[in-house]
Amino acid sequence: MNGAEAAIRTAIRAGVDVCFANPGTTELAWVQALDSVGGIRAVLGLFEGVCTGAADGYGRMTDRPGLTLLHLGPGFANGIANLHNARRARSPIVNLIGDHASWHLAADAPLTSDITSLATPVSNWIRNNTSAATLASDLAEAWAEAAGIPGRIATLIAPTDFQLGEGQPVKAPPRRATPGIDADRISRAAKALRGAQRPLFFVGGRALREPGLRAAARIAASTGARIVCETFPARLERGGDLPAIERLPYFPDQAIEAICEHDVIVLAGANAPVSFFGYEGIPSLLAGPDTQIVALSSPEQDVEGSLQNLADALTGSGDSPVAGASQPRAEAPKGALHPASLGLALAAAQPEGAIVVDEGATSGMPYFLAAAGAPRHTYLGLTGGAIGQGLPCATGAAIGCPDRQVIALQADGSGAYTVQALWTQARESLDVVTLLCSNRAYRILQVELGRAGVAEPGPIAKSLTDLSRPTLDWVSLAQGFGVPAARVETADELNVQLEIAFAESGPRLIELELG
Repeated sequence: MNGAEAAIRTAIRAGVDVCFANPGTTELAWVQALDSVGGIRAVLGLFEGVCTGAADGYGRMTDRPGLTLLHLGPGFANGIANLHNARRARSPIVNLIGDHASWHLAADAPLTSDITSLATPVSNWIRNNTSAATLASDLAEAWAEAAGIPGRIATLIAPTDFQLGEGQPVKAPPRRATPGIDADRISRAAKALRGAQRPLFFVGGRALREPGLRAAARIAASTGARIVCETFPARLERGGDLPAIERLPYFPDQAIEAICEHDVIVLAGANAPVSFFGYEGIPSLLAGPDTQIVALSSPEQDVEGSLQNLADALTGSGDSPVAGASQPRAEAPKGALHPASLGLALAAAQPEGAIVVDEGATSGMPYFLAAAGAPRHTYLGLTGGAIGQGLPCATGAAIGCPDRQVIALQADGSGAYTVQALWTQARESLDVVTLLCSNRAYRILQVELGRAGVAEPGPIAKSLTDLSRPTLDWVSLAQGFGVPAARVETADELNVQLEIAFAESGPRLIELELG
């Protein structure tokens, strides 16, 4: 048995069941091992950013490491942007990267690169394998590092000669342990909340799963605290009888206005809120200078347990869970199609248990408010801000949760980064419905120009934010990748197409001509 086969058997023992791959010559031993061993579903992505983004979506939804197989440094580099997003989401991912044979590295062949340097900014754990005999144990350790709560990104680099040498599988070690609950932090947070006039809970990470949300709602009911989540949550459970929470606005002046009146901010699974970019005259830290910031739990700690213990300390352990305020479901709109009617149409039509991956940017903003009264669903945001995440993340979520409807709320500019994900959706027959907003522009950049006081952009600024000349034909693009597609121009047409899309299995794209 060679090293690659031993490592694949080890991965299966650990529970790995899917590999998002774009292999090359230096990964052929891994490909052969996937064939000879069996037990792992190999999913081909036509671009490495699709593989890493899919591993992110899979990891967010299953809490199991998504496994990628990538080709040398350049192939890995193609996937770095979505690994940046995955690191911000604290998704569990194991990257397998083939390297030249150890004896060939000194030759400095054209595809030779410093893979470790490329991987360092987006990896929590990196190892260069040094022998076939240790390849299985290295992969086991990578899995254990990635598989803890919250997830981490582990990267294993394996030269071809060590993939082919003799190896034996090993037992997967236990998952990396999560740091425990800090009793002192709970005491400090309870004291701060009891003394606050206008407390606010700023929550993220696993605080946005059901146990965390219900515990936060108990605390809010007892203290009058307001609950606000990160602008781009990795995974937020919403709808039904779950407590509804607000989302911090994207633009810093709006975010400052939203939280400036609070005298105490308690952080649960989130870092202190900061501006997405640096703007002259606006502080990086969005909380007011006199606001007391108290960290209940970092994103790396047991945030759900910390919230539950704090709720018990404030309200008593025998208190019943607080039910979310029932909100009316949105009604299907009629007439013109614009971002607001798009949000209403989707919120009115989405089925129970949907997973909504939002990279709709400016056009998707109204959906979040409209969906507060929708049936139970899961919302995945653009955690790291690197666009091109939406379509791949939806692909991975659909593979991880094949019994749930996945919806990609997607803008055209960001969708064009990783449009190849549509092909993977078609090949794998995934239940992903993509709502593609045809802005024909990098709309967010046009908004930023206006906010900077540029009333009339110059010809270069207009050209670099414009996506017409030629116009992207998303119906043709989707059909070319094997995904059925339709174009709609009114809210009434969108309602019909959503009904069709959710009634059928397999992928579908709806291009939205927004007014």
